[in-house]
Amino acid sequence: QVQLVESGGGLVQAGGSLRLSCAASGRTFSSLRMAWFRQAPGKEREFVTAIDRSGGSTEYVDSVKGRFTISRDNAENTVYLQMNSLKPEDTAVYYCAASYVRSSATYLYPYWGQGTQVTVSS
Repeated sequence: QVQLVESGGGLVQAGGSLRLSCAASGRTFSSLRMAWFRQAPGKEREFVTAIDRSGGSTEYVDSVKGRFTISRDNAENTVYLQMNSLKPEDTAVYYCAASYVRSSATYLYPYWGQGTQVTVSS
């Protein structure tokens, strides 16, 4: 089993920045591909970004490219999401997720955190 705990959400003005963290415990962190998803009110959960096991390869949804950066520290069993130039449309609950395969599909991620709220005011 893998346990994931997110932190770092909050309220920020448009144009501001936040850094989310996701601490993992359980199975070997370095064997897992990590991702961030988000879910806005009334919308489906959507893929935001993912990082491979070594941290050498990343993927982003087009709407966050150039503004968000995913990174990981395998020594600390933690994955991060640095969010800059935030927009009101980034408002959502952000979830950390872990998988053994490369995918943007939620059903292929067996491990999820509880989520952290990010609210961007205009």
